[in-house]
Amino acid sequence: MHAKKLGDLSFYVHIPYCVKRCGYCDFNTYTPSELREGGTLETVSYDYIDAVLRELDLAYEQAPGTVPTIFFGGGTPSLLPARDLGRVISSIRERWDVAHDCEITLEANPDTVDAQKLGELRKVGFNRISFGMQSAMPHVLRVLDRTHHPESIARVVSGARGVGFESVSLDLIYGTPGESLKDWRRSVESALALGIDHLSAYALIVESGTKLAAQIKRGELAVPIDDLMADMYLLVDELCEEAGLSWYELSNWSKPNHESRHNIAYWKNSNWWGLGPGAHSHLNGTRWWNVKHPSAYKNALLRSQSPVQEREILTDQQRSDESVMLSIRMNHGILLTDLTAAQIVRVEGYRESGHLNKLRWSEGLLQLTPQGRLIADRIVRELVV
Repeated sequence: MHAKKLGDLSFYVHIPYCVKRCGYCDFNTYTPSELREGGTLETVSYDYIDAVLRELDLAYEQAPGTVPTIFFGGGTPSLLPARDLGRVISSIRERWDVAHDCEITLEANPDTVDAQKLGELRKVGFNRISFGMQSAMPHVLRVLDRTHHPESIARVVSGARGVGFESVSLDLIYGTPGESLKDWRRSVESALALGIDHLSAYALIVESGTKLAAQIKRGELAVPIDDLMADMYLLVDELCEEAGLSWYELSNWSKPNHESRHNIAYWKNSNWWGLGPGAHSHLNGTRWWNVKHPSAYKNALLRSQSPVQEREILTDQQRSDESVMLSIRMNHGILLTDLTAAQIVRVEGYRESGHLNKLRWSEGLLQLTPQGRLIADRIVRELVV
């Protein structure tokens, strides 16, 4: 017997392995030298996938339903053999009703794929791929500790098209120490020139404990400049719109019908199950997260124990606040009828200052303008006090 069937249930699959840790990264990832597990990455990953399949058994007991999206993130998911990643997709297909148009995404480092690997990934079921480009400028990539060469991006985008990927996305980072507005323009234009379907552009955040934070603290690199980063954001928005990629979420632009449906599920606070160490899940107002280290995660599951570290039941106030924080990021914004009179009073001034779209407001919708997106957090604070 298993739980009553849900509606939609998306899956996130965390692959916690990287060959090298990038200087800015504080994600839950591990290099071979950090793992102390012995063996090659392939042997380590095989029993890791075994553990993920055990967690899938737990998920099916609690949350049968229809699967609209599956997303493999990391780490560097493209390091693993396609057949191992395919084992997870096959297991989901065997247990759940998988939508006929299910979006199945892989995050990939350009260094880790060639035409053959891309073909194998497509064959096991991936139909969307997101490459970590970050920049077209070699000096920026060096500061970020990225290992790929700028010219490899065109190769992998072409390779993905050649084997039939239905949607190709690139990730960029702006605000790297030493990056000029001209550098950033070249990166965005280089990405858009490849005819991609989707672009994500993220502001560099200097996380404490990272190599980059240490370099800045020692004075070896300059702190990213807020005004310059604002100009970079407005530039990528302008260039994307000119190229036919429309803004649909704070950091994301796409061609029509190429939005990341998986990420939209997060922003709508839909149900999703996160598989893997440190992965977060959300089911009908209950949220939980797994133990962080891959060894602890594997050991728990291979002993038929739960990998969950902690869980919380969201209060009505938390759910309301999160709905505001997530909805405001999206182009559909927030219905004014969903706000209280007091909330409307607190944000009306932002309409007059050009941070909220006046036409949309007259239609009953709070929608951020490009300038408003730069201060989204400030406007959120006005709404959730």
